[in-house]
Amino acid sequence: MKRIHKGDEVIVTTGRSKGTRGHVLQILDSERLLVENVNMIKRHTKPDPGRNKPGGIVEKEASIHISNVAMFNPATGKADRIGFKSLEDGKKVRIFKSTGEAVEI
Repeated sequence: MKRIHKGDEVIVTTGRSKGTRGHVLQILDSERLLVENVNMIKRHTKPDPGRNKPGGIVEKEASIHISNVAMFNPATGKADRIGFKSLEDGKKVRIFKSTGEAVEI
């Protein structure tokens, strides 16, 4: 089970976008992910008449390393570490380390 999933609200801990909060849009591989409105880049694209795409400068999210983000804990309003806990029925859930509460999706 991964510590950060698609749709989780995270906060950037280091880099140019430090302190920015956003939801995880996509997990690219085991180490990189896309977060909305974080690490924005400008991509110069050529027009493609076959696909009816105009050219120009497109602003989009670039990937960020998973170690540079932390889960946002709404109870404390700060970044928090994630741990795992097994319930009585054998189900494994993610918890916030500071409060011990389960992470809801």
